[in-house]
Amino acid sequence: MDLIIVESPSKAKTISKYLKGKYRVDASGGHIRDLPQKTLGVSIKNGYEPKYVTSPGKEETIERLSEAAKRAEKVYLATDPDREGEAISWHLQTVLGLDEKGLNRIEFNEISPKAVEKALTRPRLINYNLVDAQQARRVLDRLVGYKLSPFLNNKIQNGLSAGRVQSVALRLVVDREREIQAFKPEEYWTIAAEVQDKAKKFSPFRAALEKFKGKKYKPANKEQADETLAALAAGEYAVGNIKKSVTKSHAPAPFTTSTLQQDASNKFGMSAPETMLMAQHLYEGIDVEGEGHIAFVTYIRTDSTRISEDAQSSALGFIAEKFGKEYCPEKPNVYASKKGAQDAHEAIRPIDLTRTPDSVKKLLDKKHYNVYKLIYERFIASQMAEAQYNSMQIEIENGDYTLKASGKTLRFAGYTAIYQESKKEDDEETSAKLLPDLTEGEKLDCNGVKADQKFTKPPVRYTDASLVKTMEEKGIGRPSTYASIISVLNKRKYVEKDGKYMIPTEVAYRITDMLVKYFTDIMDVGFTAGMEEKLDDIEEGGKDWRAIIGEFYPPFEEKLKFASADGDEVTDILCEKCGHPMVRKSGKYGKYLACSNYPACSNIVSEGEAEISDTPCPKCGAMMTVKSGRYGKFLACPNYPECKSTLPYGEKKEDVFEGVCPDCGKPAKKLRSRYGKIYYGCSGYPDCKFMSWDMPTGEKCPACGGALVKTPKGVIKCANKECSYKIVPETPQKDQPNEG
Repeated sequence: MDLIIVESPSKAKTISKYLKGKYRVDASGGHIRDLPQKTLGVSIKNGYEPKYVTSPGKEETIERLSEAAKRAEKVYLATDPDREGEAISWHLQTVLGLDEKGLNRIEFNEISPKAVEKALTRPRLINYNLVDAQQARRVLDRLVGYKLSPFLNNKIQNGLSAGRVQSVALRLVVDREREIQAFKPEEYWTIAAEVQDKAKKFSPFRAALEKFKGKKYKPANKEQADETLAALAAGEYAVGNIKKSVTKSHAPAPFTTSTLQQDASNKFGMSAPETMLMAQHLYEGIDVEGEGHIAFVTYIRTDSTRISEDAQSSALGFIAEKFGKEYCPEKPNVYASKKGAQDAHEAIRPIDLTRTPDSVKKLLDKKHYNVYKLIYERFIASQMAEAQYNSMQIEIENGDYTLKASGKTLRFAGYTAIYQESKKEDDEETSAKLLPDLTEGEKLDCNGVKADQKFTKPPVRYTDASLVKTMEEKGIGRPSTYASIISVLNKRKYVEKDGKYMIPTEVAYRITDMLVKYFTDIMDVGFTAGMEEKLDDIEEGGKDWRAIIGEFYPPFEEKLKFASADGDEVTDILCEKCGHPMVRKSGKYGKYLACSNYPACSNIVSEGEAEISDTPCPKCGAMMTVKSGRYGKFLACPNYPECKSTLPYGEKKEDVFEGVCPDCGKPAKKLRSRYGKIYYGCSGYPDCKFMSWDMPTGEKCPACGGALVKTPKGVIKCANKECSYKIVPETPQKDQPNEG
């Protein structure tokens, strides 16, 4: 029996059902080989050759697939139809010992019986251009991330990471926030009049001030607004130019990865990672009651708007039957993909048009249903005729001022019969009714004029949708990377969410500024987009991937050396371990001395004599010294490690002791934990080991005998969590206003 290997068990289950036992279908669980997790894994001296190792936990998978491959008459590698899928197939071919010149690779854009059967009749060789493009991206990202992350950890704080595309995306968020912070609102006024024909045959309608002496005009302050209102009140209103037209709105293109993420965010508030997870399930297959494992949509990582002739023909037939032939366009709709799009596969669409959203609503949970409904309706809409509107614009003249009224009514629904596009954040509401049938020169009555003060608004913060849109427009990343980039920004806490909006955290500014200072090219949007184009060139077979890495890495390495050593100063102090000169360096906790003989000697010492405070150590009596840590300065005993006592920095000697120990009656000490949090301990330690997060009063609880403590808000309570005794201080009442 022939063997088909895919990535996921869910995908394997769907294909196995469709092939009805004719083939054995197994899953690799994604990559079986990758670069090592704890070492660079790239030989810089050997042409940037990657060193692949077995992915953690994949030993049993490889053994199972190897045994299955030996027993199979033929092995087909059916991973996803993109660069990463091609690389996974290549790794499988290598590890399983398959013939490099064998026709092992099959691919399909949708998981349907027809598509899979067709793919099995067209096996091909591994496409090494695709493999090399993926290897180049993997090596490039490893070199950047593996080198920049330690640099940030040393300069800023531990636990940080940097990425070639991730860091540029973070810069977009930081730069937008700084635009908002620097924004200075400017005042302007809007003026609108309610006017009506003198015979009162038609309903009143609103006209907004647009021009003064033929030029666009908005009053800049109250004085100008009052002057305008007075002039409008003194003048007469008359109908000026009237423009009637039939306007058309073309159907939107079917979804790409980016536009799907944007629409799901705008309409359902779904994050990009969440949207892609739901879409992945719909692509690989979901268990449906009574039918087994069913795939619903085509491949979901694409930037192409192309669809197959069969899919288009099916859509037009469906539209004609359900909506009528007038809803089919005169010529089938064709959409141009953006420059540089990977056009190897189609846009995202439903596999089977008979599976309407209504028919599967009870079979899918809410989120899967929402994403499927979006994909289904957007695809059908993309093949429908234009929407048409009766539109009218009326200019109202009053002396030197021109007001304008606009309105439209739906003439023919077209694609809007099934799909409504998301409103943009700056869209203004358009009148849904047609304006009255007036004549040019006709005098009008004014029922009232209103002026509203407004201020210009700052740029809007990024959302998942708008960040994905910007990355796509600027050529940063590719469809498979958008969701993972946003996921990293959130997981690393480089951004916080205010509703759906992204706000950079404090560390995001520091990371961005540090990288922009030393690595201007990596943090440049144009440079990053250019690198994506070079990766595309590898896929098209025109570039050697090692040459592209070779152009990038040496200058990057020089910048890294400079950035790491910037501010370093060789001193005349000799290393006490090896005798080499010590180098003065700057780290995240301040300056320190490091041996210049590193890595042969890794001696590091604090520079100079420690600052001595006037506070004695509460344990041994020695005068405490001032130290610097991740939470700032603190006091430490000079007799460390024999005495490990520490105290907060900057408190007066008499303030170090607060409260009274309820166990022995000695003064309590105010201390700081390793994480910077204040707590209280008995000064009689180690004889008395009393500790509390709140200040002890020295009193015992009358209810249970536990210690009474005082919270920062002045509440006296029992330290025993099982006791509810509490004394809350009275809140002073505000002065009551005089009556009468």
